[in-house]
Amino acid sequence: MSVASKVSRRLAEGIAPEVIEHIYGPRLAGELAATFPYLGALNAAHLVMLARQAILTPAQADAIATGLLQIAEEGPGAITPDPALEDAYFNIEARLVTLIGADTGGRLHIARSRNDLSAAVDRLRMREILLDLLDAAAALRRTLIARGAAFADVVMPGYTHLQPAQPITFGFYLTGLASALERDAARLLDAWPRLNLSPMGAAALATTTFPVDRTLTARLLGFDGVLEHALDCVASRDFSVEIVAAAAQMSLTLSRFAEDMHVAVSHEFSSVEFPDSVCGTSSIMPQKKNPVVLEHLKAKAAHVVAGFASAGACIRASHFTNTLDAHREGQAMIWPALGEARRALALAGIAAATVTPKADLLLARARANFSTATDLADALVRRAGMDFRTAHHVAGAVVRHLMDAGLQAHEATVAMVDAAAQEVAGRAAGLDAETVAEALDPTRSVAARKVTGGTAPAEVRRMAARMVESLARDEALTAGWRAGIAAAEVERGAAVRALAGR
Repeated sequence: MSVASKVSRRLAEGIAPEVIEHIYGPRLAGELAATFPYLGALNAAHLVMLARQAILTPAQADAIATGLLQIAEEGPGAITPDPALEDAYFNIEARLVTLIGADTGGRLHIARSRNDLSAAVDRLRMREILLDLLDAAAALRRTLIARGAAFADVVMPGYTHLQPAQPITFGFYLTGLASALERDAARLLDAWPRLNLSPMGAAALATTTFPVDRTLTARLLGFDGVLEHALDCVASRDFSVEIVAAAAQMSLTLSRFAEDMHVAVSHEFSSVEFPDSVCGTSSIMPQKKNPVVLEHLKAKAAHVVAGFASAGACIRASHFTNTLDAHREGQAMIWPALGEARRALALAGIAAATVTPKADLLLARARANFSTATDLADALVRRAGMDFRTAHHVAGAVVRHLMDAGLQAHEATVAMVDAAAQEVAGRAAGLDAETVAEALDPTRSVAARKVTGGTAPAEVRRMAARMVESLARDEALTAGWRAGIAAAEVERGAAVRALAGR
């Protein structure tokens, strides 16, 4: 142990080796590279603000700007990480001091703290991740919508409880997923106004006596405004919890898609196909074609949910101020969890783009598996004057008779329907053969459902067109946000170069 701390003369002893090993060493190993661009942006914006507020002299601002530009050009690889300096910020500050001297380099930290810096780094980092998630979600939505419209006529059994329920189309299924993802994306989009606010100027928790311009700093960083209350600035990471929660919900949607496809591609179902390029094989069984993308996709949701649970557990009962349990430990699992959410979107995109339904097989199953029984009950209501509950019992009796006879749904006859009606209602149904055949035809069943949100191919394509419009609006939002960040980067860079006389 060294005789004194490298970061504070308040501490008469150096950091214990165990603290280096278990806290600062592991933190710094990943933190320096991950946060380097964000700390660079924050240093640049803060410098420009200090100079314009005359808190620094022109000569001091020139020297600091020159040093920051050199550090940015060198990249994080020029800094030898020293865990005795605790974190990435102190390591970068030490490099600046080495380049321009302590008297000048140490002035960059006027009117700020690692507390507002850390909160700002987390917001900048989360902002980039959020935009990447939204872009990936938009790409997946576009794929699902396009393929949904393309497969709007591919009739298949719809399932509830994993049992044949009613005929749908493969396009109806895919656009259903796109509809759910539209809401998942909306939750992420909704987080932006609360995320993109600057905490800079809060300092440790009580602001500063220097005449800082918080609005200028926010603008130079591409924030939409200032998070006003200084204590809230450093105490809260609710934006991270909100976003990982939204990402967890989105990942759950994707995992359900993967589960459906995993069942559908099984030998027993064999109702869809995936190309060899997205599958694996066995080290011992030469016949195997394993749906590895789907298996990994199903599991990704667990990692994202775990990140949300970890953050909540760490933040729970922490003090409402800057605390390491809430902010360092609380954020620790969020970053990898969001990385897993991004991978889940990519894997779902592969699956959605490459899955091919076996149209003939699916139609044959929809004809045979009694999923049109509800349509028969509806025909009894319309044509035989029955109440729906009685009609439901009659249709159920027809299904039972067909099953007992080893027949399929489309093999039902008028005589069978009349016999079931006599048994249940005490009278013949009186339906003709054409009506019975039409009721039990899955293609007609699908086409007849023209109400809003129904399975009719025209309605599926109408919904797909509406989803395309919604997607375009969402993409315009994210493009605008990216443009704002890019404009701030240009302004900030020009201002720093001007201070350095470049």
